Amino acid sequence: MALKSTIFKADLQVSDMDRHYYQGHALTIAQHPSETDERMMVRVLAFALNADEALVFGKGLSSEDEPDL
Repeated sequence: MALKSTIFKADLQVSDMDRHYYQGHALTIAQHPSETDERMMVRVLAFALNADEALVFGKGLSSEDEPDL
């Protein structure tokens, strides 16, 4: 039986005064069983630093041809 992903939910408030971007994001993050906590947090950090209304998480480890964001 395959291991299932761990689901995390986070509320992220972004206030970027340089870009004048102020938005809240309700994130649902799936952590693949082989993904480390550090890698998942780097994905969240990359999302926060590049936050935009059109930015979404990709399929991650299950799709090598697609970026994580």
